[in-house]
Amino acid sequence: MRAFNEISFFQFKDAWFKEIKKTIEQKSKEYILGVDEEEFINYLDSEFRLEPLKIYKETEDISKPVISKEWFEDRAYREKFQREVYNFTVSYQFTGSPILFKVQSNPYTMTSYDISVNEHSNTVSFSFKLYQKEPEEFKRIKDECFKSAFTNLSKLNNNIAEINNFLTNTIKTYFQDVRKKFQSENDFFAAINVKVDPSTKSVFTAPTISKKKIPQPKVNDKVEFSSSPTMNTEMYKDILKVIYDSGKSMEKKPSLYNGKDEESLRDQFLFVLETRYVGTTATGETFNRSGKTDIILKHSVDGSNLFVAECKFWHGASEYKKAISQLFDRYLTWRDSKTAVILFVKNKEFSQVISTIKLETKQHEYFLRETGSHGESSFSYEFHLPNDKEKVVYLEVMAFHYDKE
Repeated sequence: MRAFNEISFFQFKDAWFKEIKKTIEQKSKEYILGVDEEEFINYLDSEFRLEPLKIYKETEDISKPVISKEWFEDRAYREKFQREVYNFTVSYQFTGSPILFKVQSNPYTMTSYDISVNEHSNTVSFSFKLYQKEPEEFKRIKDECFKSAFTNLSKLNNNIAEINNFLTNTIKTYFQDVRKKFQSENDFFAAINVKVDPSTKSVFTAPTISKKKIPQPKVNDKVEFSSSPTMNTEMYKDILKVIYDSGKSMEKKPSLYNGKDEESLRDQFLFVLETRYVGTTATGETFNRSGKTDIILKHSVDGSNLFVAECKFWHGASEYKKAISQLFDRYLTWRDSKTAVILFVKNKEFSQVISTIKLETKQHEYFLRETGSHGESSFSYEFHLPNDKEKVVYLEVMAFHYDKE
């Protein structure tokens, strides 16, 4: 892409806020009237808050040049000849929201350069040619390319601060507008004696559940609760972090996974989950709907499902998509909204598997949208239930590299 030159800041800002509004408007009436307002606003704020870009020059990595030959013409003698050309690629580590590399700042300095952004490794790179084996010339061209590519970075970061400053209030306004519309509709139905679905008064959170060492959001005692609580966003994120950190730790200890089957590997995660949360029970190979799923975290008071996960060895794209279908078709009920697929990968080329996961997940028939990531091999999505496209299910796909024999 051309660095900071694909879309104007004003177009990007408009599209960014439209996407926020669209995300809220796509939620069902039941969800909007039932979800805890503060929790939902905080969730959207974390999803749409843009992180300023920072490039770490000290991480500069110069790849071994690719040597090729190009034809040149000697105008004095009108002869053509070939010369060696050194093709260099220079890369840097960065932090921040990768999408910002496309945005043209306001104001904007008229300079740019072709760059490549790798979101998986958080690296940004550019390439250039060198026709002479002269270190000073190499440094001059490299510095010019860097300057051309990233001159507008600081200006754009100032623009992004403008979006972030208004983000929370904008989300709140959009949410309250949609909620008022649904409340007004219910009031109208009540006035003309049309029955309103009582489930729209459910609260989509489980405020009675507390986590060890992790604070829980409090809900006013006057709020009317559903008889089937669900997990709040903060707890869901903590569970995903626990699983991801545990899985990564096992990658460094082959003795924990060598020769283990899916059930044995699953038990490694259950051991952590079943002792971490107060008011819950974690079980494996538990019947839910029409089959046994690998991990279920239940509310200890009424047995409601809070989290459902399936563990699989990686056997290619086709089997991976079947695993998602199995989870949604056989195990999930309408009440289940927080889920995960945990993949154990033996393949040596782990990066290739990650790329396949990213591609194939979006091709699944129940896929709605990608919502970010919790790590280099942990990806967040929203899916819908097979027979209810309005029912959103949060799916985290995690992959762990267990390749040592």
